[in-house]
Parts: sequence; C-alpha cells; structure tokens
Amino acid sequence: MNKTDFIHYCAQRAGFTQSAMRLAFNAIFDSIVDLVAAGENVHFNDFGDFHLQERSARTARNVYSGEQITIPACKTVKFTVGKAFKQAVNEMQNKELSGFYHG
Repeated sequence: MNKTDFIHYCAQRAGFTQSAMRLAFNAIFDSIVDLVAAGENVHFNDFGDFHLQERSARTARNVYSGEQITIPACKTVKFTVGKAFKQAVNEMQNKELSGFYHG
C-alpha cells in the first residue's frame, strides 16, 4: 500500500475527504519527522515509539574488492512497536493461519 492508497483508506474509514485526510496525514508525519530530528521521542500509547538512535563509526569490508572501509557515525530513527499493535498483528496472523492446519 502506498501513501495515496493509505490516505484513501483512512479517509473512508474516518469519513473525511481525501484532501482533508492528506492535509492531516502530512501534518502528522511532518511533525513526527521534525520532533525526532530535534531529539524528541514520539510515543503513541499502544502503537509504538519513534526515537533517534546514534550509530557509531565502524569498519566493514567491500565485498567486491575485499578492501576494508570505514563507515562513518550517523544518526538513524528507530521505531519500537507497542504491545497492542504487536498483539493485533499476531492475532490477525493466527486467524489467517488457523485455516491452513487441519491436524
């Protein structure tokens, strides 16, 4: 599902127009990006957490030449799934798989 499909799905579910949902979607996700980039943790109960994570510099090997290279330190974003989100996914997965096994 791409961004346009997701906005259409959410608009139908919420009873909003697609243009209103697109504005809300962009505002929410732009805000998450701004806050995490500024070092804030963004926490949604039962959904999950977005937070900044620092990666230290490390060495690796070029698979083609065998040459050792240095990968510089960088910042990255980590998302940790919330308990209710994880449970919902597992319940859906279990429902889908239950039809395949007939003991």
